[in-house]
Amino acid sequence: MSHDFLSLAAHGVTGSPWLLVLVFFLAVTQLTIFSVTLYLHRSQSHRGVEFHPVIAHFFRFWAWLTTAMVTKEWVAIHRKHHAKCETEEDPHSPQIHGIGKVFFHGVVLYQEACRDKAMIEQYGANTPNDWIERNLYAAMPWLGPTLMGVIDFALFGFVGLALWAGQMLWIPVMAAGVVNGLGHWWGYRNFETDDTSTNLTPWGLVIGGEELHNNHHAYPSSAKFALRKYEFDIGWFALRVLSRLGLAKVTRVAPELTERPNVAVPDMETVRALLAHRFVVMREYFSGVLMPVLREEAKNAGGKMALAGVRLKRALASDGRWLEPEARERLSAWVHERPSMALLVDYQRRLSETLERSGRNGTAMVEALQAWCADAERSGIAALEDFARRIKGYQLVQSALA
Repeated sequence: MSHDFLSLAAHGVTGSPWLLVLVFFLAVTQLTIFSVTLYLHRSQSHRGVEFHPVIAHFFRFWAWLTTAMVTKEWVAIHRKHHAKCETEEDPHSPQIHGIGKVFFHGVVLYQEACRDKAMIEQYGANTPNDWIERNLYAAMPWLGPTLMGVIDFALFGFVGLALWAGQMLWIPVMAAGVVNGLGHWWGYRNFETDDTSTNLTPWGLVIGGEELHNNHHAYPSSAKFALRKYEFDIGWFALRVLSRLGLAKVTRVAPELTERPNVAVPDMETVRALLAHRFVVMREYFSGVLMPVLREEAKNAGGKMALAGVRLKRALASDGRWLEPEARERLSAWVHERPSMALLVDYQRRLSETLERSGRNGTAMVEALQAWCADAERSGIAALEDFARRIKGYQLVQSALA
């Protein structure tokens, strides 16, 4: 019997073949990622998808089993991140806490946020509150990973304990560290959102599509994170499969933008389209209006357009929002030395302000946009005039949900 116990402890009931251990680890960690991105994030936090009750409860159970995270707490912290992004109240902004702390100690920041019960109540509304949530998942979150440890040990013996440690580190490293940390510090940006979010890679494969973090911040309620032709979101692929099986219903995706011909002045349709695609419109302004002038300036300067301490293109795209005060002053001086650039930057600022709601009603926004377009069309700058004429006809077309 002693020999049998030692054999079980050493190799578990499976005998611990390395291929099986690897396949098991990849399967369980991917399920954990899907539980976070599909259930906690896209469904519970942003209501972009509704799951069949069996699937929803499986994801909730799996998140409890493998992470000890409580749905209400996770949702509340994430919603507050969007509401207070890059401010002192953001639970995990690298701009506030530093990339080192968010990347290496993101789980500590999460635990600190969980202690704010008033915040949890405020931002965690409409999350599960049934008997099993109150008496098991939320009441004993530690029991899930403990049970997972027992399962891993039974299956693989001492190897299973190492596997369990990897499982426990997966979300703190890949979500709290990589997405919350690197996803606001390094990568490429499709949209100049009101934060520093980035896309880590155009292929969202490893962490469920969460790699496309800038896209998500541009359209938070969209269940689909891939927004460019070359981008791929494995989480969206999983949702499509579940939808075809009748186990999920996608309720929100980013609407598509189309153009109506021969629109004389912007109307409410235009405003709705520009509000929904504000970041797309500002990106088009930068690439189609500002960049030609920037290239001309570079040509006149013999290709030398460096500005000490400033990434010029990115700073102009965001109007210097994320620069340090001294660098912002240098950028401002550089712009004002160039009359054509200064004029276009002023139009960029005015358009951005026009597309800010700021408590104005629809009629006021239409009038402000009409005034902007009229001024732009009288500017004498061909690229700006063409841009103004084009955006007047913008209109939303609802994307297919499945």
